[in-house]
Amino acid sequence: MNTWRNKEEFKCRVHEWADKLGVKVQSLGVRPMRGKWASCSTNGNLNFNTELLELDRALGDYVIVHELLHFSVPNHGKLWKSLMRAHLGDYERYEGELRKLAGQ
Repeated sequence: MNTWRNKEEFKCRVHEWADKLGVKVQSLGVRPMRGKWASCSTNGNLNFNTELLELDRALGDYVIVHELLHFSVPNHGKLWKSLMRAHLGDYERYEGELRKLAGQ
């Protein structure tokens, strides 16, 4: 499995995706979170679960892109799904893996 070396490497990846997607990140945190992989706010704050650092990078990319797209598309409708597919291809595969890991 290809995991992240540390928080700094993960944060760099978030900023890479933010630049690619044209998203302005105001603050970025990686911290323990209960019951979710990440959260974002309308004013540009992002938080990611530290458990992501132990997972494959592809799953991390899924969560990163998922959250960053919510800055421009606040729901999981057709536009959001189209953008996810455009950036990650078969993103549903990653959703399924994360659900299994979360026990859902």
